[in-house]
Amino acid sequence: MTKPERFQKGRHVYTKWDKNTREVRVMRENETDIPKKQELQIEIDDQTAQGVYSNLASIINSKDEFIFDFMFVQPQSPKARVRSRVITSPEHARRFLNALAKNLDSYDKSKQNH
Repeated sequence: MTKPERFQKGRHVYTKWDKNTREVRVMRENETDIPKKQELQIEIDDQTAQGVYSNLASIINSKDEFIFDFMFVQPQSPKARVRSRVITSPEHARRFLNALAKNLDSYDKSKQNH
């Protein structure tokens, strides 16, 4: 895999992995003091890189955390199996929601141009 392209626009930090995959992160107010050269090295093992397919999700929250369960349910089956669980803070869940909305908008725009 090639080195990801990173750039910043305002409070948004973009990491572009390839033409179809990118990550958007909103910087917190106190992050503006972090030097621009600081990079986060992200590692992923081969099994995790393969990902899992999910066609059902559940979100549970408390005042301190959000739990995302990603499941797979086979057609005509009365039960679903949890394939992956992500537990995160409400603040990070909101950043994830905003990043997902931006990516969906970008996806929709690219489909309109084709």
